[in-house]
Amino acid sequence: MKTIARPAYAETEEKKSRFLAELVFYEDLATRVGELRSLHPKANHHVTAYRYLNDEEQLIEHGKDDGEPSGTSGVPCLKVLQGRDLINVAVIVTRYFGGTKLGTGGLVRAYSGAANAACSEAEIIDYIPQGEAELFAEFSDAGTLEQACGQDGITVLDRQFDTTGTRIKIAGPREILCELAERFPLP
Repeated sequence: MKTIARPAYAETEEKKSRFLAELVFYEDLATRVGELRSLHPKANHHVTAYRYLNDEEQLIEHGKDDGEPSGTSGVPCLKVLQGRDLINVAVIVTRYFGGTKLGTGGLVRAYSGAANAACSEAEIIDYIPQGEAELFAEFSDAGTLEQACGQDGITVLDRQFDTTGTRIKIAGPREILCELAERFPLP
């Protein structure tokens, strides 16, 4: 699976209709749609599609047509995300109507083309599952634990000290977290 390093943008045109496509992180979708509705009050539609993994590692995906004929916009955008195997991302395509009706096939081509254009502009990276873990070390091993938590991609969320040692809560790539949890198990 893949994801994006940062949001991406592309603009396409089909028979004088303008399509503004943004590829964003899934967690930013609701906020960004609200911003786009404010930035583009005269736009006719703000079509969305997203794919993400929930807390149970289940794939959730959906496309929303936002007033376009059913199945002509949200689903084609979703198929672009599926075809590129993107996860934890959303695409928002804002349409300004150009005066010419595109028809069902034209809408499908225009929306999927806009979504593809945004994906082509994006920096696509490998998806690395993230998580959190709690680690423990006696004071004699506290330095080793701190050094292990200093690896790239690891973020220290909390540190607690008591009479037996130090407890650190971290976030980062699950693979690394599992290794560290084996080396520094909770008492």
